[in-house]
Amino acid sequence: MILRILLLSLAAVAHAQYHQFGEQLQTAHGSDCALLLAGPGRSSVYDYNVNLFRGTLNPYNNGPGTCITYDAINAAYLDARKRIHVAQPKSDWKPEELATVGELLLDISIQLARTYGLSYEEIEKGLPTIDTSKTLIREVCPPFFAGVECRPGKYRRFDGLCNNIEHPTWGAANAPFQRLIGPLYSDGINAPRISVTGRDLPFSRVVSRTMHPDDGFHDHAGTVMVIAWGQFMDHDFTLTGTPLDPINRNDPEECCKRPLHLKHPYCNEIRIPDDDYFYRLFNVKCIDFVRGFPSPRPGCKLGSRQQFNTLTGVIDANTVYGVKESFARKLRTGYGGLMRMNPVFQEYGLKDLLPLKLDIPDEGCTRPNKSMYCFEGGEIRVNEQLVLTCMHTLMAREHNRLATGLAQINKHWDDETLFQEARRINIAIVQHVTFNEFLPILLGKEVMEKFGLVLQKDGYWDGYDSTVNPGIIDSFAGAAFRFGHSLLPTAVERWSKAHKFIASKRLSDLIRRPYDLYRAGVLDEYFMGLMNQVAQAMDDSITQEVTNHLFKKEGARFGMDLVSFNMQRGREFGIPGYMEFRKFCGLPHLKHLG
Repeated sequence: MILRILLLSLAAVAHAQYHQFGEQLQTAHGSDCALLLAGPGRSSVYDYNVNLFRGTLNPYNNGPGTCITYDAINAAYLDARKRIHVAQPKSDWKPEELATVGELLLDISIQLARTYGLSYEEIEKGLPTIDTSKTLIREVCPPFFAGVECRPGKYRRFDGLCNNIEHPTWGAANAPFQRLIGPLYSDGINAPRISVTGRDLPFSRVVSRTMHPDDGFHDHAGTVMVIAWGQFMDHDFTLTGTPLDPINRNDPEECCKRPLHLKHPYCNEIRIPDDDYFYRLFNVKCIDFVRGFPSPRPGCKLGSRQQFNTLTGVIDANTVYGVKESFARKLRTGYGGLMRMNPVFQEYGLKDLLPLKLDIPDEGCTRPNKSMYCFEGGEIRVNEQLVLTCMHTLMAREHNRLATGLAQINKHWDDETLFQEARRINIAIVQHVTFNEFLPILLGKEVMEKFGLVLQKDGYWDGYDSTVNPGIIDSFAGAAFRFGHSLLPTAVERWSKAHKFIASKRLSDLIRRPYDLYRAGVLDEYFMGLMNQVAQAMDDSITQEVTNHLFKKEGARFGMDLVSFNMQRGREFGIPGYMEFRKFCGLPHLKHLG
């Protein structure tokens, strides 16, 4: 269906009054067209008169199309407000507060899609063009989505706002993921993806156990350090906003064990078939999983469900510093530009560890008892597995090394200047390692050269393009960058400074349990292991340490399945299948894979 869109730019919006749903609303733009639809008449009581005047209500009329008025959008807004409580915090917006606006906008979009029988094209390309600042939606639009005033400054913001002066929200924390291809929701706007045949897709767990066996092939082209840096970078720029339990800030365990009326509303649990070779041994029928929050779009535009990224999309070492200035200050000592650390090995002449996580000790941490504590870093997944904790520790130490050196040669600099200058250099180090060492191993020399990613040997790069959105793409976060899961080893090794193997520990025993680092000298041994242990190959094989034992609780014999999580996340994002991406890239359709 051909979509014709009419946007009217008129004078400032007059203040609109609340009315009961069902009454005609009088606003300055009430009878104006917010969106013009092509084809036979499709209308609602709110825009009946204007469409009658335009001659578009006759089903046999092939005239100019149907006008969705601002009155109709306001009516949908008031109806949605009856069901959804919208948060209006006075300071920083938490992901769960931002999600209430996303839920409201999605509810309005669903109402309009049903009322007018909108096509896929109209949902994806029509609804987002409506100027919602001319509607009551403007009352609840978060300020950083309504408009941001950027002020010049030497140091980048923690939240990523104003990295691009022309487009201040691009790449910022809590911005929606970008899309290469429109989503394929089963209902066209919100429900997780199903098969192109109209049937349900196979259970995520069935795909996991069938397509991803644990064969354990190795690839001598890379060591486990490739995995370590890859995950460290992943946690620099992708984290889907999802519901968390209010006490320990972990994913809510309210799906599998609760009746339907008591489940968390975002539940999208992973079903386990009765014949599963592993989980049937423990009578496990279900794994908890929750959908990502719906995201407001810049300008609080309407459209299909989008998810948002709680981190910044740019490489800015928020793994070390966080994405909020208030949190960054919590991580600092307040003197000498230094980050807080734990000098637990000072008497041995060894370097510091990260500070203890005391405020929410069970967040992302499996504690064997109340006297054991995980670590605190700039990103909440710092304890997700011990190797990642090592990377966090390394870059926090590097910040303090830089700040100390800068203080020695700039004795007039205060704490803030020392901190910000050390931060700038540390960010540059992370960027340089990524482009100079990590990406060449990952992509190869030819691809690096083809896309202009090779670093210059001298001079300055002047290729910045303000029209390129650095925001993370949904298919990258939900699928592509998860390739590293294939590289994961079954066990993580420790090696000596003489490059001799010492010992190893099962990966599942190091997930959310970084306690080995409290043993003097062990962190160095793990780093030597990262540089000496060969990674597994990039193939279909994935270790059972993450397909059967992920996030295993203390004393348990089973855990969760990371591959099933990947599948479930891609489906709830509405990410199209492989063939759609081949088509997008100009590649031919394949009848057979393999």
